[in-house]
Amino acid sequence: MLARYIIRRLLQFIPLLIAISIIIFVIIQLPPGDYLSTYIVQMKNSGTDVDQSYIINLTRQYGLDQPAHIQYFYWITNIVTKLDFGRSFQWQQPVSQILSERLPATIGIALLSLVVTWGLAIPIGIYSATHQYSLGDYIFIFLGFIGLAVPGFLLALGAVYVIFVNTGVSLTGLFSPEYVNAAWSWAKFVNMLPRLGLVVGIIGLSQTAGLIRQMRAMLLDELQKQYVITARAKGLEEKKLLWKYPIRLAVNPMVSTIGWILPGLISGEIVVSIVLSMPTMGPVVRRALISQDMYLAGSFLLIVSVLTVFGTLLSDIALAVIDPRIRFGGVAE
Repeated sequence: MLARYIIRRLLQFIPLLIAISIIIFVIIQLPPGDYLSTYIVQMKNSGTDVDQSYIINLTRQYGLDQPAHIQYFYWITNIVTKLDFGRSFQWQQPVSQILSERLPATIGIALLSLVVTWGLAIPIGIYSATHQYSLGDYIFIFLGFIGLAVPGFLLALGAVYVIFVNTGVSLTGLFSPEYVNAAWSWAKFVNMLPRLGLVVGIIGLSQTAGLIRQMRAMLLDELQKQYVITARAKGLEEKKLLWKYPIRLAVNPMVSTIGWILPGLISGEIVVSIVLSMPTMGPVVRRALISQDMYLAGSFLLIVSVLTVFGTLLSDIALAVIDPRIRFGGVAE
């Protein structure tokens, strides 16, 4: 039954992904002008005369002389059939090459942030719920509010400033200047760790704060239900009671958020990576959006959307596995 459910959901995702790709392409096309107009303005501002024939040649080269729906059709057809995301106007490279160079680092940082987020949020949420109104509970609630209120880029700026003032070391970039072009070695790996830890910690902090509050609220709700009161009255040990039912049920809403947590971490990485000068997709996407490099920006947004859709599928499957109350289509297994 699980296999049939997965196949059915995947078939449902096909029209959804098509609709998402159309919306992304339309949104990128909405601002007035295009990459070519931005490029011509830059050339004129630099004092370079632009010949009309040169403009026509560039228009044909970039395919901007075609209607928007034709441009979309070629773009999405090449992605589906050839995994060809088009050519970046600004970088003068295939988009797939740019993605292969920077997207793995982006997803890797996001996944590490996700591990850190869950690794901190679940035990802290359990502690806060089981020690309600204690000093530790108040401290974690206060830190949670800070994590929700302070934007990631401000935390990044503050952390870089404090570290530099106290140690004289600038933790920007993924490596120190002497290791950027060096071959991989143990020294280069060790050099990367504090910088990687800084960016992972900052990106995951806001998500951790929100999940701590969610875990605490859900567990408090479960602990007040009748089955918990009955189990305590029968003398069941508190630790066994907590792990047998309340914690498992309280985790369910967190599992259901997998679909949007990972894309949220990736989008949060964009601003933080710009501040910390990380060699990820963040700075590239920012430049692509400003210059209307539609194929590069659109491809990144499409990948994030696909992650959201498949993350939702994974969360639904995980919920069905860990919660026996959930049945596909309302039919018992």
